[in-house]
Amino acid sequence: MERERGGWRGYRVVRWARARIYKPIIVILRRGVEPKQLALSAALGITLGVFPICGVTVVFCGIAVAILGTRCNGPTMMLANFLATPLQMSLMVPFLRMGEGIMGASAFALSKDALWQALTGKASGDLVSAIGHALLGWLISTPFLFTVFYLLLLPSARWAQQRFSGRDQLPRRSHSAID
Repeated sequence: MERERGGWRGYRVVRWARARIYKPIIVILRRGVEPKQLALSAALGITLGVFPICGVTVVFCGIAVAILGTRCNGPTMMLANFLATPLQMSLMVPFLRMGEGIMGASAFALSKDALWQALTGKASGDLVSAIGHALLGWLISTPFLFTVFYLLLLPSARWAQQRFSGRDQLPRRSHSAID
């Protein structure tokens, strides 16, 4: 049995996370990215990644990389954007409710009919207003989210750079079943 030999490392999700998340982070760290640049890129990627409209966050990150140039690290921003997807899904309703509260609007009824209208392109004026309220909630939250993520990620980036930046290769595998 593969799982018995490798323990928890034999699970498919662990192998996937190692290949798609852990190894890219290690490669980024070994290229000598400064901790401030790493924290800035990750915080910006997460902040843009929680934008309440699905599918446009990658475009926003690409625009941010083009604007910021060498002040940010593109792969780090894109990886953080990818990792922020579950957070994006969980923050859509709070952003909507915040925007409604700021505008003094009545609560938008979240239902399967509203979702179906959005998916089929037959959005009503109420749905368009709800999207606008969610965008307003995100826009108001953005400076706070960015600051919190940056302050949380900076010490982690410093620690990770000290730990991983001096090595030439990726960590050795003890079993071939890990990947």
